Amino acid sequence: MSSKRFAGFDLGHEITARWIRWTLLAWAVIAGWYLWQRWGYINALALGDTDDNMRLMQVRGLLDGQGWYDLRQYRLNPPAGLDIHWSRLVDLPIAALILLFKPFVGTPMAERLAVGIAPLFPLAVAMLAMGAAARRLIAPTAWPLSIIILMGCTATMAQYVPLRIDHHGWQLAFLALTVMGLADPRRTRGGLTIGLASAASLTIGLELLPFCAMAGAIVALRWVWDRDEAARLRAYGLALAGGSSAGFVLFASNANYAMRCDALTPVWLSVMVVAGALLFVLTLLNPASRLVRLGLAAAAGGIVLGGFAGLFPQCLQRPEGVSDELAETWLNNVREARPIYKQTFALAFPIAVLPVIGIVGAGVAALRTKSPDRLVAWVAIGLFTLFAGAMLLWQVRAGPAAQLLAAPGATYLAWIVVPWFLNHKWMPVRILGSVAAFLLVSGLFAGFVVKWVKIDPPSKMRAAVGTANTRCASASAMRMLDRTLPPSTLFTHVDLGPRLIVMTHHKGIAGPYHRNERAILDVHHAFTGKPAAFRDIARRYGARYLLVCPNMAETTVYRAREPDGFYGQLARRDVPDWLEPVALPKKAPYRLWRIRYDRP
Repeated sequence: MSSKRFAGFDLGHEITARWIRWTLLAWAVIAGWYLWQRWGYINALALGDTDDNMRLMQVRGLLDGQGWYDLRQYRLNPPAGLDIHWSRLVDLPIAALILLFKPFVGTPMAERLAVGIAPLFPLAVAMLAMGAAARRLIAPTAWPLSIIILMGCTATMAQYVPLRIDHHGWQLAFLALTVMGLADPRRTRGGLTIGLASAASLTIGLELLPFCAMAGAIVALRWVWDRDEAARLRAYGLALAGGSSAGFVLFASNANYAMRCDALTPVWLSVMVVAGALLFVLTLLNPASRLVRLGLAAAAGGIVLGGFAGLFPQCLQRPEGVSDELAETWLNNVREARPIYKQTFALAFPIAVLPVIGIVGAGVAALRTKSPDRLVAWVAIGLFTLFAGAMLLWQVRAGPAAQLLAAPGATYLAWIVVPWFLNHKWMPVRILGSVAAFLLVSGLFAGFVVKWVKIDPPSKMRAAVGTANTRCASASAMRMLDRTLPPSTLFTHVDLGPRLIVMTHHKGIAGPYHRNERAILDVHHAFTGKPAAFRDIARRYGARYLLVCPNMAETTVYRAREPDGFYGQLARRDVPDWLEPVALPKKAPYRLWRIRYDRP
């Protein structure tokens, strides 16, 4: 890009030398637009996901004096409480914002401002990291294009919108830092970046564990190919081991000191420390022969995998450690845990398009580059993107990460293709061609395809379920429960539990968290079993009321599994005598009963 001056303003110098300032300015504009666009939802505290609601409850507990290492939620699964396998790391910015705003606007509004603003912090990290990667891989002036491409990653950006306070946004930000580290020509700095980013991601949760493992494998393979990469591998190993240790000491909950497989427990901490130590030893040896380096790397990998299988055989199956019954009853029905080919076309196509473009772009960049360092970096990015695309065939929840990793390759294609059209001698080609080319290489055309190609037939049932999910979780409906009942324990659906305790003064029974198998199964057994069995289960939890949301997604599972079960009878208005109706306003989305244990 040629340098142009406008009244003393050197555009080229600004874009090249002051890119961080301009990236943060772009982030501020995007953040302001998001907050303005979604202010109504923020003001209504419309946390749409169960994990976002539970995250706010976790922060409330911390600010109300609950122990730093105590992450149980005591308003679910009474009286023992419900174990949450997360860490406090993501709680910190939310809690800090609440404390900052509380003296000026009070606690309720401080919470609303915090959950609106907090998701935008990891977005700034992701924008800076992807901009740095584009500068290193493509050109010093390519970073604005990378940000535009990132904004078009719909699945990725959905994790950064206001109210999306769960941990996925931060994990994606650390994945972006990993990409930045892979693209870093300064080997020690790049290795430190990758290792610390992986450690931070694992401290938050294990959702991106496969991506962290792939990043480590890529760093090791780079050393196998080029022994001068020893500095990157050494820094990576030390940062991974040290960062994971610090994350465990500072953030692991009391429950995570058990030998479990679903969080950064002593199981995975030992794996990271041993792996980091072995990589450090490899760099001390650093033999000249590529074949010997490959053998040493394979031996180190064998030691880690063999030790893991021998010492922690319980982790060779599902890391959640759930029973077959819970997997069949609940976990296997979670939509995001299904592969992409089992999703609707409208959901799957936009997610899948960009990773394909990113793989192609990384391949083209690798073929065209004349720099050996960039060649290795592009191969690494291409392998990472290919791996992410393959992960979609396992679970569609890999979509945000796959789109993020595809952004560098897509940026490169846009960098070389769009200017060709812009410089064409014919104006129609310059205008229409450049727009069409950008829509194609950015993956944005997928939205138009989904809009105009109607493959999934409309479903009245799907629409009814969506309406019920929205209405029953709304702030107005929840306030209705507060006005109607004194503080009580309400027996309700698993997916409604977190929202209930955030918006009301009531207690619930369960939430969709795998460590609480007994509570989840009890709710399902209660709704699919006989009426007498329901009352026995409800009595065990001290539930005084039964709250149901007709047509909520979870209720379709009850009815499909046992049409003549307790919930099926309620849906047909076959209500036992020991359920006493509680009057609600005419447009209430719920049905509510008082449970009478004194009646036969």
